Amino acid sequence: MKLKTKLTLGVGLLFLLIVLLSVIGSVYINKLKSDTEKILIANYNSLEFSKNMLLALDRIDTDSAVAIKDFQKNNSLQEKNLTEFGEREATQNLNLHFKSYLRQPDIEKEKLIREDLVKIMSLNMKSIERKSDIAIITAENATFWIVSLGTICFLIAFVLLFNLPQTIAEPINQLTFSIKQIADKNYNERVHFKGSEEFNDLADSFNVMAEKLQEYESSNLSKQLMDKKRIETLVNNMHDAVIGLDENHFIYMINDEALKITNLRKEEIIGKTAHEVAVNNDLMRELLKNIDHPVEEPLKIVTDNKENYFEQDIIPINIVKTGEKDKKYIGKVILLRNITPFKELDFAKTNFIATISHELKTPIAAIKMGVQLLGNQKFGTLNDQQQELLKSINEDGQRLLDITGELLNLSQVETGNIRLTIERCSPKEIIQMAIKNVEKLAEQKNISIKTQYTADENAFITADFGKTIWVMNNFLSNAIKHSFQDESIVIKVENEGSFIRFSITDTGSGIDEKYHRQIFDRYFQVPGEHQNGTGLGLAISKNFIEKQNGEIGVESAPNQGSTFYFKLPLA
Repeated sequence: MKLKTKLTLGVGLLFLLIVLLSVIGSVYINKLKSDTEKILIANYNSLEFSKNMLLALDRIDTDSAVAIKDFQKNNSLQEKNLTEFGEREATQNLNLHFKSYLRQPDIEKEKLIREDLVKIMSLNMKSIERKSDIAIITAENATFWIVSLGTICFLIAFVLLFNLPQTIAEPINQLTFSIKQIADKNYNERVHFKGSEEFNDLADSFNVMAEKLQEYESSNLSKQLMDKKRIETLVNNMHDAVIGLDENHFIYMINDEALKITNLRKEEIIGKTAHEVAVNNDLMRELLKNIDHPVEEPLKIVTDNKENYFEQDIIPINIVKTGEKDKKYIGKVILLRNITPFKELDFAKTNFIATISHELKTPIAAIKMGVQLLGNQKFGTLNDQQQELLKSINEDGQRLLDITGELLNLSQVETGNIRLTIERCSPKEIIQMAIKNVEKLAEQKNISIKTQYTADENAFITADFGKTIWVMNNFLSNAIKHSFQDESIVIKVENEGSFIRFSITDTGSGIDEKYHRQIFDRYFQVPGEHQNGTGLGLAISKNFIEKQNGEIGVESAPNQGSTFYFKLPLA
């Protein structure tokens, strides 16, 4: 429970009891006052009047006129103060006896008058005794309630007096002691309060402060400087370019490699924003352009009169401060990895593949020609086994020729030496030529190729006719390979905005969505597929289409067939 709540409940209850005590005391005092006033007014006056009448009666013999007058005056007042039961009858008898006495005085009548006065006085005395008893009872009740409530107030005040100061003073004393310990550099001191939430929060705040002070003390200045020097030396000796930016894009760190490739000087850029530096530096401008969405393509940077290739990586920096739980963003690091040696190896590999493919293409073509000549009946008749062997050699030779052709196309794509002849092309001609090239392959599996042409009849595309047919042939060949016997393949040509969309749909086993991106990577083949291909056809197709400002993609799901498509811009 909070200390404030405890104080409110204790002091509030004490206040209510004091108010109640005051109200009860006032009520009983007023009641006693009322009872006293009634005795004075109702009974004491009647006694006074009766006494005066007795005195007047005693003086009638000596001073009859004045005595009679006093008697009548007090009798008149008594008649107005009839408050007790039987007092009226006694007063009336008194009047009768006094009047009779005035007409003819004698001792017997005087005696009757005195008896009436004694009766009146007796009635009022008894009333005074009765009302006095009531007043005593009222006083006793008042005393009981006042003493009871006073005792409760005393107990509450006693509890507050002994508990409240201790409740407040003990944590304060403990906190004071702990503060003195911290002042004496004893940063291991911690406080743990039990009780109110306020002191628990205070203890938590104090412990966090002590923890931070301990952390600060343990990391002295010389150690910090040494660590800073060590990190700076490590960063400067990295072969990768490193540029550190804070949360507001101010440059706080840059290593020698980054200075070298950006042609900047450290003292000119530290403390400035990256955008200020980018105004006069093309490379920094390019890095900032890609800072939120790093590109996959490597950056080509010329340094020392040599082309170098760098892979850009953006690393966000998040920390958790001492005593806190949430991560806080404090900046990012731009890392440029030098991949020039790997790029050179890749170029060497590509050139080697291109050279080997080119050298192999001629002897393979010669082998195929020799096989065709051997199959000619003019050179002699072959038995069935020899014909089967020649057929196998011819198929293997064609496969080798296809592979070398793909490798040559890939080397052209990788080296950037691909030659495209962009012209106005008819989508219908592309489809017809592609279907003609795979007709025999489709007949072997009794697969029919259907065409759904919904594009504008007069629409033309801007494309390389030969390369586009190559892509279409690759899609159709794959569709035939993966389709089941006696099925059909559908070619759709349709308008899609400023593009013509070509799609080939087969009825094969389909491709899982997780492989859709990788399917266009070099040498990638879907796991579980037992194909004799190189995994280059779709990668080459992707490059051919994208070089023509088109798009390529796949839509597929397991056991639902596949749809490969590409889009080319309208002429």
